[in-house]
Amino acid sequence: MFDQLREDIACIHDRDPAARSRLEILTCYPGLHAILVHRLAHGLWRRGWYWAGRFVSHLGRLFTGIEIHPGARIGRRVFIDHGFGVVIGETAEIGDDCTIYQGVTLGGTRLYKGEKRHPTLEEGVVVGAGAQILGGFTVGAHARIGSNAVVIKPVPAGATAVGNPARVILPEDHAASDAVQDTSPASTTPGHTDHPRPGDDRTRTASRPAGSLCQEEIPPSQAEWAARPLQELLQRGRSGSDTREAGPQEDFAPYGVGRADDDPLVKVLHELINHTAQQDARIHRLCSALEDLGQRIENGQRPLDAERLNRMVE
Repeated sequence: MFDQLREDIACIHDRDPAARSRLEILTCYPGLHAILVHRLAHGLWRRGWYWAGRFVSHLGRLFTGIEIHPGARIGRRVFIDHGFGVVIGETAEIGDDCTIYQGVTLGGTRLYKGEKRHPTLEEGVVVGAGAQILGGFTVGAHARIGSNAVVIKPVPAGATAVGNPARVILPEDHAASDAVQDTSPASTTPGHTDHPRPGDDRTRTASRPAGSLCQEEIPPSQAEWAARPLQELLQRGRSGSDTREAGPQEDFAPYGVGRADDDPLVKVLHELINHTAQQDARIHRLCSALEDLGQRIENGQRPLDAERLNRMVE
């Protein structure tokens, strides 16, 4: 028992920079007191003394502000930091080395007795302040639950869950996002405040990023448009596009986020805005090419201001 108490004090001393001494931890940390009271209540519960277990648990709640059902299973070196308002349900299971902050609920969504209604946290899970984990599923080892997240489905090991309802960010999504952060949206999005004018081949050539059907580095010249059928030119562009699409898409990172931007929804909105801006530029260049062929195009639409929209998303 004393060895386990020393473990609990040591883990708090290691994880909380505000802890100055072991005596302070032993006397002034309600999270430690709640764990100690729970061990007594859980022992009574396992021996079939259900009322005594609930009463001891109730006393612990009065003194610490942390409610842990005596039927819950809690591993070693679990740190409940601050802890006020934490609620842990009857069938909840918490693995070793987990960290739980204030206002966390490990609750259930079903009312049937005798079934697993509350979540299981595997070892090393960190649950941020105010998070709600609701249901009889498993949160994988070393996963992180963001503050005020509402988690209602399983979280894989090592993943991060943020938002309401929680969106799961996998470790490979973090890595993929970090790999593409060097290419900023401003550098890949064509400028939309200075669109090319019809007939200005030099301006259209300079504003075309490589890698798409309407963005070739060397556009068809005016003589080529006149000498070759339009269908043949489009077919040539389509075959080139198919060749490019067949190659590996190294920059594609679905729902990828970086460490500075942990919300995958924001990442998706940025991608949609940038893609729409590129399509807008392509349509403008196509209208310019048709006007060069003698077709009058009414294009009074204002250009998309991708930079302003990206700022609004942030």
